[in-house]
Amino acid sequence: MAVGNVQNAAPRTYGNWRKPTSSGLFGLGDLGTAIMLGGLILSVLVTMATDLLRGLITFVILAAVLGTILTRDRHGKSLLDRGLARIGWRSATRRGAHLYRSGPLGFALWGTHQLPGIAAQLRLSEHTDSYGRQFALIYAPTTRTYTAVFATEPDGASLVDPDQLDVWVADWGHWLANLADEPGIEACAVTIETAPDTGHRLRHEVSSNIDPHAPAFAQAMLNEVVDMYPAGSSVIKAYVTLTFSAVSHATGKKRTDLEMGRDLAARLPGLTGSLAATGAGASRPLSAAEVCEVVRVAYNPGIAPLVDQAHADGEDTGLSWVDVGPAAAEAEWEGYRHDDAYSVTWAMTTAPRGNVQSSVLARLLAPHREVARKRVTLLYRPLDAAKAAAIVEADLRSAQFVATSTSKPSARAVLATRSAAATAQEEAAGAGLVNFGILVTATVLDAEREAEARAAIDNLAATARLRLRPVYGAQPSAFAAALPLGLILPKHLKVPASVKDRL
Repeated sequence: MAVGNVQNAAPRTYGNWRKPTSSGLFGLGDLGTAIMLGGLILSVLVTMATDLLRGLITFVILAAVLGTILTRDRHGKSLLDRGLARIGWRSATRRGAHLYRSGPLGFALWGTHQLPGIAAQLRLSEHTDSYGRQFALIYAPTTRTYTAVFATEPDGASLVDPDQLDVWVADWGHWLANLADEPGIEACAVTIETAPDTGHRLRHEVSSNIDPHAPAFAQAMLNEVVDMYPAGSSVIKAYVTLTFSAVSHATGKKRTDLEMGRDLAARLPGLTGSLAATGAGASRPLSAAEVCEVVRVAYNPGIAPLVDQAHADGEDTGLSWVDVGPAAAEAEWEGYRHDDAYSVTWAMTTAPRGNVQSSVLARLLAPHREVARKRVTLLYRPLDAAKAAAIVEADLRSAQFVATSTSKPSARAVLATRSAAATAQEEAAGAGLVNFGILVTATVLDAEREAEARAAIDNLAATARLRLRPVYGAQPSAFAAALPLGLILPKHLKVPASVKDRL
């Protein structure tokens, strides 16, 4: 009998993501370098036109400005960024902008519960796709975008062969890369939400299928399962949002709700069908009523049992878009109090360094006993082929400039050059380029449990090899951006992110 040698394949790893940088001197970007050179020239001119003292004063002011740009914390935030955030927060609190009241005694029109903050502008409409399914479209007037929300049923990685996991990851990468070819695509987001299971769905399923002629012992056992199983169990929900530009690339005109609905009606079945190959399971677009329920429960988790009870009884919740906001909300520097809950939102500042396996986010996405409701949102910005080529080539030139600016480049500079070169080669071979970020929201029903929730997220971030930072001074905006609403935060900044990255 012949015996063959079986070699176990090494687990597949993923990596080589990097943040594009701009070339400059002394750790500055190109814009920061221009400010430095312009300031030096100004100092020389002031010295020549007046005297040495005033020239020195000008140089000290320039050094102070550059010092605020170069002084960065472990999250990469400069002293200038932190100072501007603190100034903006104090201005908002003086104006009372951190407080929100709605309903009959609030300031919302007609006594409604309108969404607060950057989500107040959103409008909701409902349409029908080519499969006859109702789907909701969320319109953002400020950014002129439309968002469609899909509900998915992920298969999970339990009892799945590693080869199948690799196929799912590869198909997910292809799906994201193909989004760049979708006409008008602006952004994509994946939201994984974990929450306590109320048990109403299980009770309805058992009560509607139990046989009245079954043995008493079997019925008693089922009733005990219904009573005991929901205690301590969790439910996991997954949503995928696609955001499209309202401006037509063919005509350059802004499309109305009806025009956008007709355009997406034929495209959504293909997008939802292709998601099945990525391990997302069965996916379907959410209707307007379902979107209202998702948002309302996020701002007021206390009504989740009522919503589940209504679904179990086959009743309609009756929620409309003007009633999904909180009755009261108060923003804090590093937290957000809304109705009967308290939430904290973190943003990813550094992706995992080195190579990781496909299960790197497993513990972060799983339910945690110290967090009542946890929401992890992965934000993607697909780039078309023209922009991707320009970005990777500029990033490669910047990395090479940093590495060759000294006779003894650091190991990190050499590794950055290799990574940028690998990215450029992969893009030239046809790979897609996607900007990505992560938002993590932890919600507790008791504000006294805030410290435990913060510690839990810090531990989970370490297992995922992520560096997370609370979104100081902008918790309401980050909370709304983590919801499946299609909000694109970079488009709401007063100072564009591209300008900050070049300092």
